[in-house]
Amino acid sequence: MDKNITSANAIYMLGVAGLFTAPFQLQKFSADNIFTTDTIQSAEAVMGVDGWFTAGFVYVPIPQSIELMADSESADIFDQWWAANKRGTTVFFANATIMLPSIQKQYTMSRGVLTGYAPIPDASKTLRARRFGITWGDMSPAPLAPL
Repeated sequence: MDKNITSANAIYMLGVAGLFTAPFQLQKFSADNIFTTDTIQSAEAVMGVDGWFTAGFVYVPIPQSIELMADSESADIFDQWWAANKRGTTVFFANATIMLPSIQKQYTMSRGVLTGYAPIPDASKTLRARRFGITWGDMSPAPLAPL
């Protein structure tokens, strides 16, 4: 059986508590990148001077970047989020769900804050995609029920 690993059918739902009443589906992603998530260091490993090795789990934030085309209406969500943070000199926390039907996976993220903001698209021959960063407090994978 052939496998399909397309990103074209990815669904990214983002909600920002205290700012929007309902989650938005992000749309008009960059042609080259939809989102990227940095590798995290989920364990601390140390070797004692006497040669004993030990390790332990540690909680770490999870950085993620999202790229939207310059004409994406979804960029307005990030503009409003950044403006609200700036106006209130505070942070608004987000939650999100990513559904990847091609691999039947779903990822639920919580307690995210806007940590990267491109205020204007770069201009070249055409306007370039804007990149936004969210740092999540938690991310959990699960099987995706058939859509």
